Amino acid sequence: MTHASASAQDSARDSVDVVDVVVVGAGSAGAALAARLTEDPTRRVVLLEAGGPDKDISIRVPAAFSKLFKTSADWNYETVPQANLHGRTVYWPRGKVLGGSSSLNAMMWVRGFAADYDTWGELLGPEWSWPAMRTLLARIERPAGAPEGAVSVEAQRSPSALTDAFLRAVEQAGLSVEAANAEQPEGFTQTMVTQHRGSRSSTAAAYLEPARRRPNLDIRTGAHATRVLFDGIRATGVEYLQDGELRQVHARAEVVLCGGSVNTPQLLELSGIGQAARLRALGIDVLVDRPEVGENLQDHLVSALIPEVRGGTLLDATKPAQLVNYLTRRRGMLTSNVAEAYGFVRSRPELPLPDIEMLFAPVAYVGEGLLPVPAHGITLGPILLTPQSRGSVHIRSADPFDKPAIDPRYLSDPEGADRAAIMAGFRVVERLLATPALKQHLTGRFLAPEGGDTMTPEERSTEALHRYGHTLYHPTGTARMGRDDDAVVDPSLRVRGVHNLRVADASVMPQIIRGHTNAPSIAIGERAADLIRQARSSLHA
Repeated sequence: MTHASASAQDSARDSVDVVDVVVVGAGSAGAALAARLTEDPTRRVVLLEAGGPDKDISIRVPAAFSKLFKTSADWNYETVPQANLHGRTVYWPRGKVLGGSSSLNAMMWVRGFAADYDTWGELLGPEWSWPAMRTLLARIERPAGAPEGAVSVEAQRSPSALTDAFLRAVEQAGLSVEAANAEQPEGFTQTMVTQHRGSRSSTAAAYLEPARRRPNLDIRTGAHATRVLFDGIRATGVEYLQDGELRQVHARAEVVLCGGSVNTPQLLELSGIGQAARLRALGIDVLVDRPEVGENLQDHLVSALIPEVRGGTLLDATKPAQLVNYLTRRRGMLTSNVAEAYGFVRSRPELPLPDIEMLFAPVAYVGEGLLPVPAHGITLGPILLTPQSRGSVHIRSADPFDKPAIDPRYLSDPEGADRAAIMAGFRVVERLLATPALKQHLTGRFLAPEGGDTMTPEERSTEALHRYGHTLYHPTGTARMGRDDDAVVDPSLRVRGVHNLRVADASVMPQIIRGHTNAPSIAIGERAADLIRQARSSLHA
């Protein structure tokens, strides 16, 4: 079936409606965008979400997020085999539920470096620089007890004693401890989390819950978008499958894709926007030859050492006392976001800014969160913040239900800079484990890599990288934004070569940030709302 097949047109004929804006994807950006647009009661918005409502209790209970992996709330993606990770495929969870990955993630609120956004500003214009993005982030954040802001951002309610020991180890290793989310972070901190009184604050809870009673917002769950509809090169709506029926919704003004760095390039290609030869080979009619669609994939690779400790970890989180503490007071281990502390270091002293983030969890996070916790352990590892490797996301066929091929090409940069940086991060891990503050808790055995206590530090790190390296769940860049003609979208988020179609999600990031992508993704949704409001004002001026 091609995107323009007559049978698809016929199947959709019985269910067509018209609104002002159609938003595809109710995740971090899409939920924010739909909620902001419908603050104007004269604008009708349909929000399409392939997944279901955010009703699973594991969404609300912070420490339970990995129980959502490989469920109906997860797109459950796998990469193609990665040559530099022993040929393994890498599991990529992506939220398929209201709130998207903000309903599935580890709730870390890490803005990134001001310098990264200033780089965006150099590439895109001042509206994407740090001062402008800082304003958007301040609009998003609602600190504890504050009346303003959308997403509740708070300190952890019940941090582990092992997290405190880790931060003492940081100081003993000659590194610094600082407050979270400085404009240029240079040290370590306890994680700020997107929670409200011990419960997850997703974009579904923060934006959609207050907005869903508006008569001009129509949220349609179980609605899997199959293609964007066009009249010539003007986007006019979206075709989607819901309850076994192929339907259409039409947009008077705009269609906005907010599916993220996997689903957005997939839908663009299914709609005839992408590399012409690739699309023709799959039997898809080419609307616009846009070779960069699906290219420029960047992701944060993480790996870790997991030494065994004597106790006090989140292995005990489901014990009766902890359950009672959570249910009655919203405190205790179940409020943990798992990754309770982090910090930034340089892999080489001459670097102007850190290129490695160190992550700490008071639990043995094994098997990418898919395996039961084997014993009491702590997880400590480096994250590659500025990867030189680039990958891709492309459809395999014209079937919109066929998962795309995801190839991050981890550690593929020809100079080997990515591997060198992450190995330098492992050397910092070894320094921290050797401090008195942590050493007193260790048994001397490693849970991962297995047998690590009989290896040299170099062997241990190499084994951990190759066998356990995985995504930190931050794919970006597959619909790159830029002022150059090759960019998929322009700095106003408009898809080049067509009209009335924008992209607003992590796929537009021209360069991955030294931080976590939830905060800037929501900010991109907020920026899209501003841009659409401005376009309407100009039209009626």
